[in-house]
Amino acid sequence: MKLSRRAFLGASLSTAALPAWAQSTSIPDRYMPQIVDLQSLLEPGEIHVDPVTFDLYWTLPENRAIKYTVGIGRDDLYETGEFYVGAKKEWPSWTPTPDMIERDPDAYKQYEDGMPGGPDNPLGARALYLFTPERGDTYLRIHGTNQPNTIASRVSNGCVRLINSHVEHLYKQVPLDTRVVLY
Repeated sequence: MKLSRRAFLGASLSTAALPAWAQSTSIPDRYMPQIVDLQSLLEPGEIHVDPVTFDLYWTLPENRAIKYTVGIGRDDLYETGEFYVGAKKEWPSWTPTPDMIERDPDAYKQYEDGMPGGPDNPLGARALYLFTPERGDTYLRIHGTNQPNTIASRVSNGCVRLINSHVEHLYKQVPLDTRVVLY
C-alpha cells in the first residue's frame, strides 16, 4: 500500500526541555530526539516514519510527539504501509533474510545460521517487529544499530534504525499491537 506524507510531518519544535535519556549519546544536536507539536491531529500512541526527513514520530497526547532521527531502507528496499508491532525483543538475535544473502553474499552468507544478540549485532539493543494481518511477520524491524553513523541515511535492507539509547527509550513506550505507518 502506497502512503503519502501528511502535513503533520512538518512538525515544529516545542519549548520543552530535552529529557535526560535523549542526551545520553554524543551525536550531532540535529539528530537528538525532540518533543514537537504536530501539525495535524494524530492518535496518541502511534509510530509514523517520514522517509524524506529521516524522522520517526512517537505520538503523544495533546497533539505532540517525540521525534527521533532514523536510518531507513536504501534504494527500493524501503516499504511503505501500515503495520503493527507484533513482537518486541531486547538484544535480539539476527539472521539475514534469503533476499539479503542473495543481494550481497559476501556480507551476509557468513551469518545465514544467525547471530546472537549483543553489542556487535546489527539489530542493536532493542527491536520492534513489524507485522501485517495478511503477512504476519514482514521481517521489517524498528531497531537499534551498532553503527550510529548510519542515522539520517538510506542504508538498511528495509528496516528503520535508531541510535541504541534512543531505541531503548522508544521500546519502553511502545506496547504490542501499536500502529506503525511508514510513509
